[in-house]
Amino acid sequence: MAQTVHRFPPLTLNTDGHRHPRENTLVAATVVLGLVAFISSFWHHMNLLSSWTGLAGIVTGGWGQFISVTTAERCVLVVSLGMAAFGFYLGMAHGGLFG
Repeated sequence: MAQTVHRFPPLTLNTDGHRHPRENTLVAATVVLGLVAFISSFWHHMNLLSSWTGLAGIVTGGWGQFISVTTAERCVLVVSLGMAAFGFYLGMAHGGLFG
């Protein structure tokens, strides 16, 4: 049939059809930093790792929000920015940036 409907669109951050290598790199960096900060914040002796990666994730996520182009990029950035902020704040509560 000529009028078939695609049920699942491809999962991509480039929903406008253009390439965004700088924006996608910031999204990937924020996701990695947010995950590391979030997971490491559950152990109080890893406060240096969680606070520094959380701070870096907040900075990269904020910059990514500033230059993001598509809604998919913004959605992933907001979730990973929240994880980075959570890890940063718990890392600060457990001892801060310098131990």
